Amino acid sequence: MSSASVTANEPMLLLRLWRNQEYRSVFIQIMTMLILFTFLGMIGHNVATNLEKAGKDFSFNFLSYPAGYDISFQPFISFSPTDTHLRAAVVGLLNTLLVAVSGVIIASIMGFTMGILRLSNNWLVSRLVYVFLEFTRNVPVLLHIFFVYGIFLYVLPVPKKALSISDTVFLTNRGFYWPSPVFEDGFGYVWVALLTAIVVVIAFVIWERKHQDKTGIKYPSFTISTAIIIGLPLLTFFISGSPMSWEIPVIKGFNFKGGTSIKPEYIALTFALAYYTSCFIAEIVRSGILAVSGGQSEASHALGLSHGNTLRLVVIPQALRVIIPPLASQYLNLTKNSSLAIAIGYMDVVATIGGISLMQTGREMETMIFVLLTYLIISLIISAFMNWFNKRMSIVER
Repeated sequence: MSSASVTANEPMLLLRLWRNQEYRSVFIQIMTMLILFTFLGMIGHNVATNLEKAGKDFSFNFLSYPAGYDISFQPFISFSPTDTHLRAAVVGLLNTLLVAVSGVIIASIMGFTMGILRLSNNWLVSRLVYVFLEFTRNVPVLLHIFFVYGIFLYVLPVPKKALSISDTVFLTNRGFYWPSPVFEDGFGYVWVALLTAIVVVIAFVIWERKHQDKTGIKYPSFTISTAIIIGLPLLTFFISGSPMSWEIPVIKGFNFKGGTSIKPEYIALTFALAYYTSCFIAEIVRSGILAVSGGQSEASHALGLSHGNTLRLVVIPQALRVIIPPLASQYLNLTKNSSLAIAIGYMDVVATIGGISLMQTGREMETMIFVLLTYLIISLIISAFMNWFNKRMSIVER
């Protein structure tokens, strides 16, 4: 074969490869990644150059230095000013996760409830929910946080004039205080009984479902499971001689000491984010229910199912396939909106490592990278879980 024919065939080969959709998509992806990494490399080089000109180096060694500040809310691990910036970052991360998890749970309950009430045949209930949803969704979330926080600060009394319930639970503008349990010798048997009860309940639920599929007989699994989880540890508790006492909070100086407390910053942030996000979830739930054909409800009523059972057993399971995908976005929004905690002094990961630690160490790049990666990892975990849940709830084709 002559060299002229080889030269003539080369453009044709490249043209055929380009016209092939699979090869073309791979080539475009490779070029996109090369451009992206080149762009990131230029940014990194520019940052390194500017840091060198400013006399700074890129290092995370500051994480081992003493933080020198205190964190008022530390429900999981203790912290003192002599602890390191890394421990402060961990405390802030745990506080962020606490707001995210509790906020998602509260928002889901409120959102599903309001979404169903929005479709109520009662005109007054439906209109009231509609007005609340429209008002809440059209006001910035930061204003909601300030509003709820202001209620706690200016409506509730100071610790010396605290509202008390049986002189054991106290409500003040510095937090809610109630007795904390003190576990004594022998309480380990109660924990063992609780774990045993959970294992028994899981085994019972699996057996009950298989038994129902075979025979059609349905047992009151929720009632039985609740009785096992509560009854077995409670019985073990009394047999072991009630190995637990209570530490009552008492006023000392200008605040209460002892017991368990929840700071108003946490309550205000969590509740504001929860009811704000629940308004969007309510509209998602409403649209998901409306997406289910009305014939499903009519068929259920024809079989003798009540309105509540029809909603619980027929409509909601089918609506979940429409509800779950946009629901994941609302969970992500709630988690990311928790970064507004710094506005009211709640010590989350932004306020600790991204706020005070940044100002004390001057490590802008390092602290911001830590904060960005934290929210990125949390968001990816939420997305992965919701994708798994969505796949599990999707219709299985046969």
